[in-house]
Amino acid sequence: MIEFAAAKGPRLMLDETSVMDIGACVVDGVDISPKRAIPDDGDPRIDHSLEGFLFTCGPDHIRHREPIPGRTDGAVYPLHGSVSGHKATVLWTRFENGNAECRADIDLVTVEGLSQRIERLWKIDGATGEVSLEDKVVNTSDQTVPTFLMYHMNVGGKWFDEGTRLEGKMLDGGGFPWTFGEELGGIFCVEAPATDNGYAEVRLGPMKAVHGRTLRVRMRADTLPYLQVWRNQKEPAHILGIEPVTHRWVSRGELEAAGEFNMLKPGESRSYGLTFAFL
Repeated sequence: MIEFAAAKGPRLMLDETSVMDIGACVVDGVDISPKRAIPDDGDPRIDHSLEGFLFTCGPDHIRHREPIPGRTDGAVYPLHGSVSGHKATVLWTRFENGNAECRADIDLVTVEGLSQRIERLWKIDGATGEVSLEDKVVNTSDQTVPTFLMYHMNVGGKWFDEGTRLEGKMLDGGGFPWTFGEELGGIFCVEAPATDNGYAEVRLGPMKAVHGRTLRVRMRADTLPYLQVWRNQKEPAHILGIEPVTHRWVSRGELEAAGEFNMLKPGESRSYGLTFAFL
């Protein structure tokens, strides 16, 4: 893990062994990541990633274990895509004038055996404490392929209290308590149109455990036009995820039939971005 922090903002641990995703996220001395209070995915790569604050799904698949067309060996698309567990090549890490910046490339092989690359840039603004992530997914294979992406931002449920709410213009009524859905969990996915400078925004808080701070997440609405939110309080899990995503929550086949695949030709790329801050 690489410690990544600026003059203001959270202290992050970036995992160079898995996509430069975020493990610990320390806010006011508290690591708000769920750690082992997670469900067992059955995939050690995902279990390792899920216990951190942010991990990345895709770029070949998201959400559903589905058979791979044309395969006779029973192979399926992995639930969270193929990227987790791929090592990052760190190009630079800079700490200047109170700001922090880390640039890395992740070269990966999809479940179909095709090469892809994620060019990742993390920044923390030392004046505001806001963290930003910029990703470019590049098709480095010789085939035209669809590309998907989903970010799981996971917070341990033990840090919430009776006043903690989800709020955003994309939510019913503008927001509701974090304990939405059934008693032990719930999930939904909604369109997340831009409300400010091309970004959609959702907030989770306040959280007494971190001095009443609220997590604000902003996502690029052009390439991350949906927001999924998921929670699971079925033992041993105690977790809530804020999940900006490229596609609706339907099957891969339904997305393809509706013409909703984002296709990349060899050498083409697609960019994504989000920010978060603890206000």
